[in-house]
Amino acid sequence: MTFIVTDNCVKCKYTDCVEVCPVDCFYEGPNFLVIDPDECIDCALCEPECPANAIFSEDELPADQVQYVEINAELCQTWPNITEQKDPLPDAAEWDGVENKLQYLER
Repeated sequence: MTFIVTDNCVKCKYTDCVEVCPVDCFYEGPNFLVIDPDECIDCALCEPECPANAIFSEDELPADQVQYVEINAELCQTWPNITEQKDPLPDAAEWDGVENKLQYLER
């Protein structure tokens, strides 16, 4: 089982989760983070650290977020690894909680 970064991370990109990951399985895009499902050890440390509540265990993934399983698996193959916390995007607080942000995902 793995953890999945979902819709609410888009245009927020808080990186609190990155700091606690013991296997460095986060990858960074322009306005979103993903988890490499092959590297994730299902430790659950990242989930409570996400201020946007955008990380879910795959077995607890809301039905409307299922497309993010494939998105995480795809984008971790091309995006650079991130291992240290950075500042969130400047307007992250404004986007936190906005629904249906997939259209804004920058690849």
